[in-house]
Amino acid sequence: MTSLHCRSAFISDVHLGTPDCKAAYLLDFLRQLRCEKLYLVGDIVDLEALSRRRWWHAEHSAVIAEILQLARRGVDVVYIPGNHDAPMRGLHGQNFGGVRIALDAVHVGADGRRYRVSHGDEFDPERVGRRWMLQFGETMHRFICWSNRRLHAMRRRLQLPYLPLSIILKSHIGRALAYIRAYEQRVAADARERGFDGHICGHIHFGHVRELAGVLYLNDGDWVEHCTALVEDHTGAMELIHWSEQSTALGRASRELVWPSPAAVLALAPLGARRRHLGELHRAA
Repeated sequence: MTSLHCRSAFISDVHLGTPDCKAAYLLDFLRQLRCEKLYLVGDIVDLEALSRRRWWHAEHSAVIAEILQLARRGVDVVYIPGNHDAPMRGLHGQNFGGVRIALDAVHVGADGRRYRVSHGDEFDPERVGRRWMLQFGETMHRFICWSNRRLHAMRRRLQLPYLPLSIILKSHIGRALAYIRAYEQRVAADARERGFDGHICGHIHFGHVRELAGVLYLNDGDWVEHCTALVEDHTGAMELIHWSEQSTALGRASRELVWPSPAAVLALAPLGARRRHLGELHRAA
């Protein structure tokens, strides 16, 4: 099986310990990943959910084992806790099995560009990590997550590719899009004030590559709804990729070109055939 070769990879919002986590897709991604540095950008283990209900799957243990195996193979693994694994922030500066815990990080790309890396909940006006769906009530949020799981199970039985139902809903609700755009502006403004070339984050479960007044906003997405990761190739170009039965590039940011694909990011465009090597990824439609 072809491996995914890159310089750095960024994943967040895995939410291990919840039934919504797409651990099988993430496990496949990690097993094909060949990189020098891996950033775990928060909400990897959902300690908040586990405190309310004890739920765990063998695939979730396999994901943790694979991350530790990457660290043993010499990959520099940095874990930046988010709001759902916030208790781990008290362990910053420590090392567990080769995984370093940090509150945030500065990533210097192969092309010299400097990025601040953080989970991103500090830019949420609610400051408790509430996602847009909670504006419609906790019951509606649970219903949509339940529907997404059932739809995914049905499509798997029919041998159809994964369809991110909740991302499609986000892309069709004006209030949700307004929240996302305002969040992106706050993140980019902070990076600009700090003198960074960009900011890499997660938190809102909406992967995106976007340039805002000369600053790159790079959201690596999630593994609950859209199954996306951000990867950096050896030239310093950043690429957002979706990973499931059919994987594709959703956006790319190099020094020469920034090409977000709004249709693909909003889950309105069909996902292309799987391409495992960055050199094989092409500009999105």
